[in-house]
Amino acid sequence: MGEETLADTESSQTFDYVIAGAGSAGCVLANRLSANPKNRVLLLEGGGKDDWIWFHIPVGYLFAIGNPRADWMFRTAEEKGLNGRSLAYPRGKTLGGSSAINAMIYMRGQAADYDHWRQLGLMGWGWDDVLPVFKRVEDHAEGASEFHGAGGEWRVEHPRVKWEILDRIREAAEEAGVPQIPDFNMGDNTGSSYFQVNQKSGRRWSAARGFLTPVMGRRNLTVETGVSVDRVEVKDGRVAAVVYLKDGETRRAFIRGEAVLSAGSVGSPLILERSGIGDGARLAAHGIDVVQHLPGVGENLQDHLQIRPIYKVNGIKTLNTEYWNLLSRAMMGVNYALFRKGPLTMAPSQVGAFVKSSPEYETANLEFHFQPLSLDDWGHGLHRFAAFTASVCNLRPTSRGSVHLSGPLPEDQPDIRPNYLTTEADRRVAVDSLKWARKIVFEKPLEPYRPEEYKPGAHVASEEEMLVAAGDLGTTIFHPVGTAKMGTDDDMMAVLDGRLRVRGIAGLRVIDASVMPTITSGNTNSPTIMIADKGAEMMLEDVKSR
Repeated sequence: MGEETLADTESSQTFDYVIAGAGSAGCVLANRLSANPKNRVLLLEGGGKDDWIWFHIPVGYLFAIGNPRADWMFRTAEEKGLNGRSLAYPRGKTLGGSSAINAMIYMRGQAADYDHWRQLGLMGWGWDDVLPVFKRVEDHAEGASEFHGAGGEWRVEHPRVKWEILDRIREAAEEAGVPQIPDFNMGDNTGSSYFQVNQKSGRRWSAARGFLTPVMGRRNLTVETGVSVDRVEVKDGRVAAVVYLKDGETRRAFIRGEAVLSAGSVGSPLILERSGIGDGARLAAHGIDVVQHLPGVGENLQDHLQIRPIYKVNGIKTLNTEYWNLLSRAMMGVNYALFRKGPLTMAPSQVGAFVKSSPEYETANLEFHFQPLSLDDWGHGLHRFAAFTASVCNLRPTSRGSVHLSGPLPEDQPDIRPNYLTTEADRRVAVDSLKWARKIVFEKPLEPYRPEEYKPGAHVASEEEMLVAAGDLGTTIFHPVGTAKMGTDDDMMAVLDGRLRVRGIAGLRVIDASVMPTITSGNTNSPTIMIADKGAEMMLEDVKSR
């Protein structure tokens, strides 16, 4: 045989679609775009295969977060609003991305979130537009209904473990004016309920398990793990190739259709900037030639900052005491092995509550994640005393941060600056959220268990002290969005149009959580799944319309 020519190499490495990132969005895109056997699809993932046991046992998040096998181990810059602290910023490092290490909570947000997107001029993104998409990808344990779907790839079930302490917390919340409701996913999530979870028969149901694994056998789909996507190459205003590194070798995937960045709110803006797409002055400072000046790239970062008050209790079980009892821990393993039930099936939070921090808000702007456990930080051990955590986050922060390059190479760590608590509105909500936690915890249904505030502590009384405590206790709840937002033509900071196309570059889209113009009022993984399914539909529609 003769030597391989450049034309032969380009032909063998040419794809209709190249997807950079096999997280929640990338797995959906790979499924949808490869459904037509005529489409040749390449999916690139920086992490490894999802073949580690702790990716599949639900409680495995305790071992995955903070572990370089599963987590990219990013950190934020020191945050002024958090009293100078730098936070760990976990992101999933495997097929399925953060859906392989997250809280597994199925949450859509509020109808008003999506109607706001429509009001911003993003037609086709209102609640009535996205609800059918949520339903068609869903496989709900209770079957199809007005608000839920069945037969889709995204499995949703009820939790398989309950704790008496959580039932008492719901009763206390009701005494405080928070009604008990059956479902957070009908458009208005005001009230308290058990979270529904992305699990199947007691095992985590990641985006990889739901969308990617079933189609891995397709001959037209190539999945490469352990790669580092450097940049996209643009020729005459159109994407020509995706450049990536594997095993120390630089490779190019040539494109005859489109490239899609699905590397998340941290990864996607960095790829854009390394490609010369972003703020011209910022790129020039890194020695990167400007291909397209888009000042919004990496800006508009929004995240849910959770404040984590901890309460010691007496005379009632929590996971803390069960975990440190060797017999109880052994029984947890037996219960899981035989029945797929018990604490090993636990999401980090089982009960939620959505409330208004003050009457000025039209819809609930606080989300409580009540946990029958306590610890100093995820990735560290549980406390040795009985306690629960009343984590609470501001659902619609007004603070805005950024994610940018710290250097021009893929191995350079990102410069992540969430800018938590930098607006007066967010500081006000932080103080009010701590007041709300105390209001619930010290209602009558919890009195028999003598709750004692361990953090921040009863000595923290004034609003000034509460704000300092919020800065000390606040941490990410792992919901970064918005760093490549979609917007209308008159929005100078919009990176994408309403069909998720990068402005000024043909054949390039971003489809992941970074496209959100404003954050949704709840956990963000399932909205990202919805965005990916809708984005794939747009891509296939645009091919037909040409």
